[in-house]
Amino acid sequence: MQQLNYKNFGEGEPLFILHGLFGSLDNWQTLGKQWAKTHSVYLIDLPNHGKSYHTDSFSYDEMATAVADLANDLALDKVTILGHSMGGKTAMNFAVNYPAKLARLIVVDIAPKPYPPHHQQILDGLFSFDPAQLTSRKEADAIMSDKIDNVGVRMFLLKNLKRKDGGGFAWKMNLSMLSEAVNHVIDETAIPHPINVDTLFIRGGMSNYILEEDSYGINEKFPLSSIETIEGAGHWVHAEKPTELLELVNEFIA
Repeated sequence: MQQLNYKNFGEGEPLFILHGLFGSLDNWQTLGKQWAKTHSVYLIDLPNHGKSYHTDSFSYDEMATAVADLANDLALDKVTILGHSMGGKTAMNFAVNYPAKLARLIVVDIAPKPYPPHHQQILDGLFSFDPAQLTSRKEADAIMSDKIDNVGVRMFLLKNLKRKDGGGFAWKMNLSMLSEAVNHVIDETAIPHPINVDTLFIRGGMSNYILEEDSYGINEKFPLSSIETIEGAGHWVHAEKPTELLELVNEFIA
């Protein structure tokens, strides 16, 4: 059985951190090391991302199972899971399928609802060059800037490039499969019964991923949940307002 790639810092109760679409564990290293002062933090590359194995299809059930298998391999009875965006949907799926293994749940800027397609601009940027022909990341950034004007988003995406021994670059992530599956990434998360675990939803005040009208549905599905807003943050809460996110999570997991 293949195991997910992960990094572990600190000691104490286990805290799993799950990144979003096109992300990797590297996106969470700075915050992970802060939480490692009080917890045993596991930064995890989800399937088809970072240094984890690639598959032929996209499934939240499969990703949640891979996270549960990792907890079993590490002999961890219960884990707290923090998931951002796609990682948040994976964490909610874990809560449905493996409730006995979940100590607490933290969902960052995503709701269990379906979302309209919204990744085309990013995909256009990712497919605007052949990584094998690149001489540098700077070259990739210049080409990608025609499609994606936000430099922070470009830097985030370009972390997926790795140098090849013979020259040029390759994608770490399974881009071809993920691009085909992108409309499944935005699917509704099926919550067939209330999840009775302490849950914190954190939304960016400038993000439209969790709206005011979503609060009723969230509280119905997660009766022990609260929703906190970090003002001035968009969807990339951890990159835009790390200190505020750190404090909210510390308060919740203390």
